[in-house]
Parts: sequence; C-alpha cells; structure tokens
Amino acid sequence: MAVESGIGMTAAIDDGSGATQTITDDITNLTISMPRASYDITGIGKSAIERLLGLADFSLGLNGLFNDAANQSHAVFKTVPSQSAEQLRAISVAISGQTVTAETMPDNYAL
Repeated sequence: MAVESGIGMTAAIDDGSGATQTITDDITNLTISMPRASYDITGIGKSAIERLLGLADFSLGLNGLFNDAANQSHAVFKTVPSQSAEQLRAISVAISGQTVTAETMPDNYAL
C-alpha cells in the first residue's frame, strides 16, 4: 500500500437528532486513536511479563472552523453539552476507499 496524503478525506457524524451530516469542509485536522487496555497478570515465579488484552476503545479529536450554517459543524455539535452522555452518535471517516466507523459518545464541544 502506498503512503497517501489526507486530501480527499471525508468525515460524517450524526447530529443531535440522529441524522448523519457530512462536515468534511469544516474540519482542518483530526486525530483517531484506538487503544486497547492491557492487564499485567504476571505471577512472582515468572521471568517475563504476562499480559491480557482488554477491550478496545475509540477516541476522535477534531479541529476545525466555526460554521453555523444548517447541517454543518455547529449544528452537529451544539447539543453535545446539553444532552445525556448516553446518546451515541455514529462517526465515519473515509479516505482512499478505507473507512473507520464507530458509535461514539461526544463529551466536549469547545468553541
């Protein structure tokens, strides 16, 4: 596989009502992290560390422009502080035919 730039990337996320909105042009950069928990289960009689893998997690950081037009970034995120933390929102990021999708719980919208 060849190394590629992020040009041509698309990003979509559900708004507060659950409708998917494409906010690609409002995002200037993003970070995606998918860490897994690791549990040390090494007994005192072992000569090497033994670990079990835990559940995977997902984290997405978006930086972008303020756009208060209908169905754009502000409309998507403005309800984050006022809604229950249990409301899941689908996110998808696609580039070069590869897509990362996740059900997320937004926890911050900093203007």
